[in-house]
Amino acid sequence: MRFEVKVEVSPREGIANPEGSTIERALPALGFVTAGNVRVGKVIHLQVDADSAADAKSLVEDMCNRFLSNPVIEDALVEVREG
Repeated sequence: MRFEVKVEVSPREGIANPEGSTIERALPALGFVTAGNVRVGKVIHLQVDADSAADAKSLVEDMCNRFLSNPVIEDALVEVREG
């Protein structure tokens, strides 16, 4: 079976996020004074073949731990749906 997968990678709480800090400082100058605590990460979309959604999630979590993210400083949230 083929599954559509979305992986959201974000820096862990307490880890410096210079891109987020830059955006947070710029927003008030553009009139967006109510925004705060900006964190920048990445989203990865991919398709995988697996026997079940659970197998697909396990496979992609392994990809995250080994290549797609740095588990020491980043969290990866994996969402799987049939595709």
